[in-house]
Amino acid sequence: MTEAGYRDLTNGLDPQLVAERVRDGMSENDRVLHANGIRFEAIGPGYAKVTMTVREDMLNGFDILPTAFHQRCSPNTAFAYACKQRQRGKTVASGISLDFMAPGRPGEVLCAEAKEVFAAGRTGVYDISVTNPKGELIAVMRGKSYRLKGRAVVEL
Repeated sequence: MTEAGYRDLTNGLDPQLVAERVRDGMSENDRVLHANGIRFEAIGPGYAKVTMTVREDMLNGFDILPTAFHQRCSPNTAFAYACKQRQRGKTVASGISLDFMAPGRPGEVLCAEAKEVFAAGRTGVYDISVTNPKGELIAVMRGKSYRLKGRAVVEL
């Protein structure tokens, strides 16, 4: 048993190896990831960095990436993969806040980086930043996660 009485589902494996296995297992059937061309740049315990190219078919009537697309794609994907690395059951979002600084433009490769800020018991908090190719911040997101009881995300 580990923190807050949870059974450790990592079987004593290296945390980096667990992060990679979770990424590989989850990404096989992740339709949002594949449909939007989201790519992993880095993965680790409580950490994920993904990129996504803004395509013409993603744009709204103002020729920018709409806010709903921002929330649904790159920052949420980075958050989803970062918060599932601890492998103590399936983890879901219990809430997010998302702020926009600038729009995503056609052809830009956006980078979303999620970092664990806090994790204990069943809950976690993650900060996600989205930058454009110039390194300018275009969005920030804070995600809260909740671990459900039950089987692991992927079998280790």
